[in-house]
Amino acid sequence: MSVAIRRILLGLDKKVQSRLSPAMRSKWNHPAGPKTIHFWCPVCKWGLVFTGMSDFARPASALSLNQSLSLGVTGSIWARYCLVIIPKNYFLCSCNVFLGLTGLVQTARVLKYKSEQPAAEEEIA
Repeated sequence: MSVAIRRILLGLDKKVQSRLSPAMRSKWNHPAGPKTIHFWCPVCKWGLVFTGMSDFARPASALSLNQSLSLGVTGSIWARYCLVIIPKNYFLCSCNVFLGLTGLVQTARVLKYKSEQPAAEEEIA
């Protein structure tokens, strides 16, 4: 069964490549092109970035410090890794940079909220 699927996909790939210009064909067959995980991983990972950005609309009291901090640290670590691997994956690096920035901004919001809480409680009392 897998042999048949592989032949079908190779046939489709040949048809697609026959319609591409030489410049597009080189991008199609690039080691980090759309036929590899190096392309699809950042495409899917942008979902995490957009989800983190959508949390900007939430109040800081509803955010998780652990989650925000882990997104920030993870994005920073993996951004560095994207520049070390071969082939260098700048698309994934940009995604991780934005993920790290989003997580760190959310972490700052949570920490600011928590530092203002004791002051707010003293004003009430």
